[in-house]
Formats: sequence, structure tokens, C-alpha cells
Amino acid sequence: TSQTELEEKLVHPVFVGYLCIVLLLLILLMFWIAPAYGPANIMVYISICSLLGSFTVPSSKGIGLAAQNAFSGSESSERAWYLFLALLTVLTCSILIQFQYINKALQYFDSSVFAATYYVVFTILVLLASAILFREWNKVGIIDCLGMLCGFTTVSVGIILIQVFKNFSCSLKNFNTSKMD
Repeated sequence: TSQTELEEKLVHPVFVGYLCIVLLLLILLMFWIAPAYGPANIMVYISICSLLGSFTVPSSKGIGLAAQNAFSGSESSERAWYLFLALLTVLTCSILIQFQYINKALQYFDSSVFAATYYVVFTILVLLASAILFREWNKVGIIDCLGMLCGFTTVSVGIILIQVFKNFSCSLKNFNTSKMD
């Protein structure tokens, strides 16, 4: 992907639509839902952080592409410099807001539950954003798709088990092995 292709992808209607939906959800979550339900529902803070996180990975990839031209001194370096700064601003703002909501979540919820659930939701949304922006799924074969699906399913089942058994206590003392009369 070149800088020109990245610029075209950033204004593609499908990505712009995704961007608008994510921004609308973020406004709704941050200003209406989080103040009312955030301390009682872990998914509110995870959703905010993950939606913002869906900007961080594509922004980082875009910064890498734009930096090549921005610092090369070529005739397209001025445009690349503006793209570089815009993506760096998006990356910085999304990371700072994520930190704020991660800290809020950790005030109310267990860190192991938050981190595990956040990992899964973050991964889903980053894959979705990257797939929409870079259209990388066009080149992935069926075997690779199945492998990714299996890996994702394994992680998701693990997260569900962590959630279900987080208060479960089991030790050898709980098992009575000599129960003969």
C-alpha cells in the first residue's frame, strides 16, 4: 500500500461510513451511557476502549506509510507530512482517551476480567477496522481463515471460562477421596 492508496482508502465510502458509526457510538457511550451505566457494566468501558482501539492500529500502519514520504524530501512530502500529522493526532487522542477509560474500568472491575475481555473485543474491532480500511481479507485463503477462526474461538472460549469461573474456588481439600463405610 502506498501513500496515495492510503489516502484513497481513507475517503472510501465504506470506511467513512464505518468511521461515522464508530464516532456516533463513541459519543453515545462516552456522554450518555458511561456516566449512567459504566460503573455497573464492564462492557461500557470495554466498548469505548475497543472502539477507540480500532483507530490505533490502522493509524499506526498509516503513520508508517506516510512517514516514508513525509521525511523523504520528495515533491509529495508536504501532502505526506499532513497525512502523517493527522494520523499521529488520531493515534495520540485515541490512546489518551483509552487510558482514561481503562483507568475508570479498573476502579470498578477486576483487572484480569477487564484485560481478558478487552483483549477479545479490541481484537475483533481492530480486525474489522483493518479489513474495512485495507481490504486485507481479499488475499487470505480458506485455510488461513479457518486457522484464524480457530484461534479466535479458543481465545473467546477461554475468556468465557474466566468470566464464568472467576469466583470458583477449588482445592484438594474439597475432594473427599476416602468415602468408604
